[in-house]
Amino acid sequence: MIKTWLITGCSNGLGHALAEAVLARGDQLVATARNIETLRDFERRFPKQVRLAHLDVTKPETSLKAVAVAEEAFGGLDVLVNNAGYGMIGAVEEGSADEYRPLFETNVFGLIEVTKAALPALRRRGSGRIVNVSSGAGVSGSAGYGYYNASKFAVEGLSEALAQEVGPLGIAVIIAKPGPFRTSFLGRSVVLAAQELPAYASTAGTKRQYSKTNSGLQSGDPAKAAAVILVAVDSHQPPLHLPVGAVVFDIIGDKIAALKTDSDAWRSVASDTDFEPN
Repeated sequence: MIKTWLITGCSNGLGHALAEAVLARGDQLVATARNIETLRDFERRFPKQVRLAHLDVTKPETSLKAVAVAEEAFGGLDVLVNNAGYGMIGAVEEGSADEYRPLFETNVFGLIEVTKAALPALRRRGSGRIVNVSSGAGVSGSAGYGYYNASKFAVEGLSEALAQEVGPLGIAVIIAKPGPFRTSFLGRSVVLAAQELPAYASTAGTKRQYSKTNSGLQSGDPAKAAAVILVAVDSHQPPLHLPVGAVVFDIIGDKIAALKTDSDAWRSVASDTDFEPN
């Protein structure tokens, strides 16, 4: 069955790889970006399958217009992929409001607005998938990634609640958690906090150095990540949580172990907090 997709952030990285995979298998796509000129090759190669739409997730009206394109061109919408986003590196003390607030406007509030715009179309179908691209950073916090962690933790919590709301309507939510893939994430898709304090050189500072020396050298292949997401979307019982890449499975295992260690150690002290009966 041919599906109609709307993917945010198709100009590069995972969004571009996923758009390629969707079109290669014959599905229909509303490919979006802030600059649709970066998407003209899709239009040239797949004129019957693709429509382009300007979409800036920080401007809700563009989300509504992109969904309207899907409905007008293809008669509806089956799959929404909230992929657009970027990273930020810096210690919590180093970050400034004019750096971290735009991060949340894109990674969290933008995702919310696109989702709200798409939900009526998905509900009219009575089926569908919402893929929210989180990260291994949405599972466990790491020095230097605090603001990025916080934005992806927000995506995780929102998605878990959304899954319970739309599941009875036939819509499944998939939280894709990619590890390090060879995209522009460590290059043009990451912001380094302008302030750099010597006190954090051995913690958050190591992430700054990593971003400068590893951009374009990440181990993951975006095309393989896209293939995993396609399998999950096609599944009759798609996972709510979808780790993508071996690194993320290790992150999840370490997080579960750490939670259990603290929970077991403090259960006797911290569990008895109810009012005593009179």
